[in-house]
Amino acid sequence: MEFLHRHIEALIFCAPSPLGVDEIGKCLTEMFEAEVPKDHVQKAIEELREKYDSEEFSFALENLGGGYQFLTKPAYQTSISILLKQQSQKRLSTAQLETLSIIAYKQPVTKGDIEQIRGVNSDYSVQKLLEKELVEVKGKSDGIGRPLLFGTSDKFMEYFGINSIQDLPQPKDFSQPENQIGEEKE
Repeated sequence: MEFLHRHIEALIFCAPSPLGVDEIGKCLTEMFEAEVPKDHVQKAIEELREKYDSEEFSFALENLGGGYQFLTKPAYQTSISILLKQQSQKRLSTAQLETLSIIAYKQPVTKGDIEQIRGVNSDYSVQKLLEKELVEVKGKSDGIGRPLLFGTSDKFMEYFGINSIQDLPQPKDFSQPENQIGEEKE
């Protein structure tokens, strides 16, 4: 029955939310093309819970939300909170913000157009924005060499808390009063 444990482990591990015994049973039944008794699934889960309760593991198999999920043990909360804090501090560099602004306002835009506006090579910034999934390839230009066209992604909208590109501030919103020296004449 050890193979059943490994399959259940894999299912629970990859599930984005708690996985119930019935869901696990349906998956196993379809996979093995034979009915897997619910009590076998429940027994395997209990044995897995006992296994992961051991000090050898930094996580445990918990029963919550009507299903089972792997969760980090409370003793490791400090380590996890430090990691999450460090990850949240990863901000966009000035070059990435400039590049992202150009893409957002001029999309779809080629890397050549971005570099022409910025006046510097933008390979690294575009690559990092692609990795962070804030921009995506929208297609290819009809121009010479058919360069890639870049535009913003749904994650961009989520990151900046907007629903559409039209929600971006317009250049007129940034107008500043002209500098003045001395007193104002009437």
